[in-house]
Amino acid sequence: MRKKVLCAMSGGVDSSVMTHLLNKEGELEVSGAFMRLSSGKKTIEAEKKARSIAKRINIPFYVFDFRKEFEKEIIKYFVESYKKGVTPNPCVVCNKKMKFGLFLKEAKKLKMDFVATGHYASIKSRNNFLEIVRGKDNDKDQSYFLWQLNQKQLKSILLPLGSYKKEKVKKISKQIKLTPIISKESQDLCFIENSISAFLKKKLKNRPGKIVNLKGNVLGKHDGLWFYTIGQRKGINLSGGPFYVLKKNLKKNQLIVTKDEKELFKKELKLEKINWISGKKPILPINIKVQIRYGSQAFNAILSKKHKYLLSFKSKQKGISPGQSAVFYESKKVLGGGIIC
Repeated sequence: MRKKVLCAMSGGVDSSVMTHLLNKEGELEVSGAFMRLSSGKKTIEAEKKARSIAKRINIPFYVFDFRKEFEKEIIKYFVESYKKGVTPNPCVVCNKKMKFGLFLKEAKKLKMDFVATGHYASIKSRNNFLEIVRGKDNDKDQSYFLWQLNQKQLKSILLPLGSYKKEKVKKISKQIKLTPIISKESQDLCFIENSISAFLKKKLKNRPGKIVNLKGNVLGKHDGLWFYTIGQRKGINLSGGPFYVLKKNLKKNQLIVTKDEKELFKKELKLEKINWISGKKPILPINIKVQIRYGSQAFNAILSKKHKYLLSFKSKQKGISPGQSAVFYESKKVLGGGIIC
């Protein structure tokens, strides 16, 4: 009997082509499923597309209603993070708790052997351990978002697009005539209908405060600290700029800015909630490559631990944002990561 795989279908190009490729190979019995995460227009349209694509590919299709869980695990985390003055990374948490948490759990109930997603990354076996490796397409590589996964989860995950480049995926979509159905790409933040700022205004409202420089001089007013992130330049609305967001003083409700871009560069950062994909903690300190935001370059650093985990960079890095992920690499292999604090 062929093993079974449940493909996470979002209605977008990547997950649709991924499902088609697995079905075309014929080695696995393929089914598709959509995760209903919100009640907005984007979700309704995406579900229709996913269902239509599954019908065209001619595979069984399921819908999982995860709206309550998504609200509790992702949206609450997202809003509370901004409220605390840090910049969250919802896609990382969603991968751990939703796609490879709840979705995987439901797949197992259906007697599926694997789940598959359209991530641009690969899973490889080496020395009795499963490893997450960067995708072939350097510009689309999504290994950064998978650092919180563990060995148990990886045993049941397939990532078919890791060996493909985006242009090839688009070409396949046109060849199998999925493009008219999909029409446009799905977005990272699936629960945001318009903008993050508009979303936060509904959840947190405005909380005006002062914009100051490092000397404490008042330069203007802000609408709420949660509308800004470290390193941000646009949207500060001060004359005589450009200004950059340097810090947030939550107690005084002050946004601290600077005109000197060099002040955004830091030599080190602290980490919490560390995860090692292998399940084994290395002996510290170690030399590693670290990526501190999606799409950025990985830089040389030393990871050590005293009271907290400390990353010391060989050269200063710009715009280190608390709440974001710092992901550890050894060449193209993801070792793990942590949350910047």
